[in-house]
Amino acid sequence: MLLRTNLRILAILVWHCFALCRIAVAEDSAIPLPLKEYKGREIAQTMHYLGAPWLTRESREREEDCKTMLAALHVQPGDVVCDLGCGNGFYTLKLVKLVGEKGRVLAVDIQREMLGLLKDRAAEEKVTNIEPILGTLVDPKLPDGAVDLVLLVDVYHEFSHPEQMLAAIRKSLKPTGRVALVEFRAEDPNVPIKPLHKMSKAQIMKEFPPNGFKLVEEFDKLPWQHLMFFQRDMTHSTNTTIDRSPQR
Repeated sequence: MLLRTNLRILAILVWHCFALCRIAVAEDSAIPLPLKEYKGREIAQTMHYLGAPWLTRESREREEDCKTMLAALHVQPGDVVCDLGCGNGFYTLKLVKLVGEKGRVLAVDIQREMLGLLKDRAAEEKVTNIEPILGTLVDPKLPDGAVDLVLLVDVYHEFSHPEQMLAAIRKSLKPTGRVALVEFRAEDPNVPIKPLHKMSKAQIMKEFPPNGFKLVEEFDKLPWQHLMFFQRDMTHSTNTTIDRSPQR
């Protein structure tokens, strides 16, 4: 009797595992093939979580002037801010101090391991108003119309599905919500970053306005990076058909 019961339990577990696998496959198949390039720009590969220590390197503050960048965001206490592509939380933990106890930081990444590193660091600092979110290649899983600021630091150029991601980001913003795009300057050969991980202002403007955003502010006082602010362009038609076929 015990053996029969155990076999029945095993059969149920196997069936559930099979069902979960089928769901996972179905979800993966629903995601379009990743783009290799977008509007003339080659898309870079996502940084692997094993490279996370580079995000918290000692020289980063000196190289990028992170304090100046954060001040330029004008985050207010009580704001809901998203650190999209948060990695191990280098900026997430800094944003928590800016939004205060009444604010929230939504920390989105597509790698569980990165979120695990973030959770460990948040626990060490006893931070509780961070909401880790496991996003997908096409959806950051943000609440609709709830976000004051979406911060994209050196990550947008890695989006394999930029149109879907920009549409989702646009949907998440409050009417006055902003996107802060930070990217290494492709126009400057002295910025010691691989060309694939840089973007020019001209390229950024090829990509954001056609996807329903308008440029509202630029901050040009960072050592290596552009900082450009966008809001929803309410004149942009959200019914525009998007070609999601793979670009070669």
